[in-house]
Amino acid sequence: MRIVLYLNQFFGQIGGEDMAGIGPRVTTEVVGPGRALIGLLGPDEELAATVICGDNYFADQPEQAAAECLGHIGLARPDLFLAGPAFNAGRYGVACGALCKAVQAGLGIPAVTAMFDENPGVDIYRREVIILRTGHSAAAMREVLATMLRIGRKLRAGEPLAKAQVDGYFGQGRLEAEVADKPAAERGLDMLLTKLAGQPFQTELALPSFNPPPAPLPVPDLAHAKVALVTDGGLVPAGNPDGIEVSAATKFAAYPLEDRLDPAGYEVSHGGYDNRYVKEDPHRLVPVDVARELEREGRIGELHGEFVTTTGLANPVNNSRRLGREIAEHLKEAGVDAVILTST
Repeated sequence: MRIVLYLNQFFGQIGGEDMAGIGPRVTTEVVGPGRALIGLLGPDEELAATVICGDNYFADQPEQAAAECLGHIGLARPDLFLAGPAFNAGRYGVACGALCKAVQAGLGIPAVTAMFDENPGVDIYRREVIILRTGHSAAAMREVLATMLRIGRKLRAGEPLAKAQVDGYFGQGRLEAEVADKPAAERGLDMLLTKLAGQPFQTELALPSFNPPPAPLPVPDLAHAKVALVTDGGLVPAGNPDGIEVSAATKFAAYPLEDRLDPAGYEVSHGGYDNRYVKEDPHRLVPVDVARELEREGRIGELHGEFVTTTGLANPVNNSRRLGREIAEHLKEAGVDAVILTST
């Protein structure tokens, strides 16, 4: 069985963020996690090639990057494609999911990836791709690769996978008929009694949980408060220096807040709305002009010297929560008392 492995620039040992813009390339040398994978292969298995692509390159032009990578993968004539594992690296996870989907459709072979549950790639691709669960960090790299290989062998052999919680992948939302040992009413009553007894139980239908965050206390005195402008509408300086993704953003950035946002100096990295009006006048999204008026009038004490931006389009809930926590910590360290959050 011929296997092709996909890695980003970091795990492919090309470099860090300084090399995140490199385009796809292929090597037959064993690099990064490939060394651990080699030790897990059976006598009739081989790592035919490793395809490497920079995170930013894939995030900035996902369709083109996927097509280029798919060309390299196809030339290696694989029987199985493994991507990652990506753990909690968001851009990497999205790329792994996109490539697994492309390989399945374009080459008709099994594809497996793995990542942490807060990785945005999970919510985007879990229904179409087998994504194994991992921890937050790469400490368990060898164990995760072993599980990816085990699942890949099953898929290659045409064997059905066990339930998601048994084989360790994220559920894909499929309903499959099976014969139970008890009717639904009895199973439901058993679960209820188990729950009332304070014992652990496994529900048959896990519902998503969207617990609303508690409302913060009101700002005691806005006239003496430090206020920050934050947006999820994707306003960035021209050239998008921090590479904020147009959808499923994995990061935020903070930029100096000028008294006037010159349209020539800004662009929008967001694919979910008609942003030409923001390009005409960035104050429609980041209202620094009005905020400065409030500052001069003494209605707010001080406007924070930078605005914070990210992109909210197609962002999974877990990833959005993470970004929210990180932005809040960033602003708390700057002594910000209140935030004006603008959206699309």
